[in-house]
Amino acid sequence: MLKIAVYGKGGIGKSTLTSNLSAAFAYSGKKVIQIGCDPKADSTLNLLGGVPLESVMSYMRVHDEDPQSLAEISRRGYKNILCIETGGPTPGLGCAGRGIIATFALLEDLGLFETYCPDVVLYDVLGDVVCGGFAAPIREGYAEQVLIVTSGEKMALYAANNIAVAVQNFADRSYASVRGIILNRRNVPDEEKKVKAFSAQIGVPVIADIPRCDDINHSEEQGKTVIETNPFSSISQTFLQLATLLGKEA
Repeated sequence: MLKIAVYGKGGIGKSTLTSNLSAAFAYSGKKVIQIGCDPKADSTLNLLGGVPLESVMSYMRVHDEDPQSLAEISRRGYKNILCIETGGPTPGLGCAGRGIIATFALLEDLGLFETYCPDVVLYDVLGDVVCGGFAAPIREGYAEQVLIVTSGEKMALYAANNIAVAVQNFADRSYASVRGIILNRRNVPDEEKKVKAFSAQIGVPVIADIPRCDDINHSEEQGKTVIETNPFSSISQTFLQLATLLGKEA
C-alpha cells in the first residue's frame, strides 16, 4: 500500500493537486482513498462532482455520537475513489489538529484499511502549521512519503521549509520521509530558479512541475479533475506520469 501525505501552504493548490493525483492513480487502475485533513473540508470536491461531503467532525457534532460505519462518513467518487473529510471544530472553538487525531483514531476503530484494502492512500494536509494533529500523518505512521507543494513565492517556500524540517525531526523514528517537491507554478519572477535552490538546500528533488493551466480551472468549475474531463490532455498526462513515478515504489 502506497501512503502519501501532501503538504503545503494554505491556498497553494494542495487539494487540486491531490485530487488530480488520486484521479490519476484511479484512472491507472489503482484502488484509492483520499482523506482531506483540513478544517475547510473541501479536499474531495472535484472527485465528487462539486458536491461537498459532510466531514467526520461535522457528523459528530450533528449526531452527538461517533459514526457506526464507514458509509456514514465517506462517499465514493470518480473511479470509485473513497473520499473522507476530517473537517474541524466549530469556527473559533476547539483545535483542528485534535479533530484530525480523533478522526484517524475513529477510522482505525472502523477498520478503514482492512475493509477497503486500498492500493493508494492520499492525505491532503494543511501545511501552514506542522504541529499536533497536522503532523499526525507524519508522526503516527499513517503516511510513508511526503510530497511538498510549493510555488516560488516567499511564504510558500517558507511553509515548505517548515514542513521539511518537521519531517526531518521524525527521521530517527523511521516515520515518513520527503519523497519530492511539486512545483505548482504561480509565474512569479525567477520561480523555477528559486524552487530549484530550495530543492538543493534540503536535498529533495523536484518530481513534478505543474504549469498554470486553464484546463484545471475549467474542470473545477464542473466539479471535476482534469483526468475526468480529458485524460489525454497535456496537463492530465503530467499527473498520470507523476502517479506512475510514485507507483513504481509502491
